[in-house]
Amino acid sequence: MKSGPDIAMVAALVGDPARANMLIALLSGRALTATELAQEAGVTPQTASSHLAKLETGGLIEPEKQGRHRYYRLADNDVADVLERLAGLAARAGHMRVRTGPKEPALRRARICYDHLAGDLGVQMLDSMTDRKLVRHRKQEISLTPEGEQFLATHLQISPDMLAHPRRPICKACLDWSERRHHLAGTLGAALMKRFTELKWAARDPTPGSRVVNFSRTGEKRFAELFGSAER
Repeated sequence: MKSGPDIAMVAALVGDPARANMLIALLSGRALTATELAQEAGVTPQTASSHLAKLETGGLIEPEKQGRHRYYRLADNDVADVLERLAGLAARAGHMRVRTGPKEPALRRARICYDHLAGDLGVQMLDSMTDRKLVRHRKQEISLTPEGEQFLATHLQISPDMLAHPRRPICKACLDWSERRHHLAGTLGAALMKRFTELKWAARDPTPGSRVVNFSRTGEKRFAELFGSAER
């Protein structure tokens, strides 16, 4: 037996179709109940409980009890990052599950990836910040510049102190599955998405498990002013 991390165990947990559906639903960043996750996975509540126990034991999800209800969420942003990258790999390899309907274009345009903006608008935002030298972006390394700090403080009231975290980088490149390019993660990506929500520029689709992010007319206008046109 070889020593080191057991990637086979993690792969087996993610590789089951029902568990994969549950994990992708939790990429919305919301905590969901076992019943909601059973619906996402297309299994009975009893089967869902068995899958959730395995995911919890494997360290991919964590429970949160509120009153009589028990909710589940992804263990941390590292799990979200792995799932988004796996989705990108599946897309590049041609392993796509086609679900037609109005939400498919919306999902590709703007969606939540754990706690930051992904999709066309997420990639566009990082491109704009790179072109304007608000961040330095070399391959997968991203860093915030002094110009970027000033921009954030002036236009979005985000200070450097708000971005400090002991276990998470300020900037992180996250490979976008639909655009196949990077969008911005890390504490900065999370702070920006939170600010868009606070300003009511954007809101998540309220449907359980949905990752779609809808921008208001004012939000599209302000987003375009700060990061370029909100239209493709």
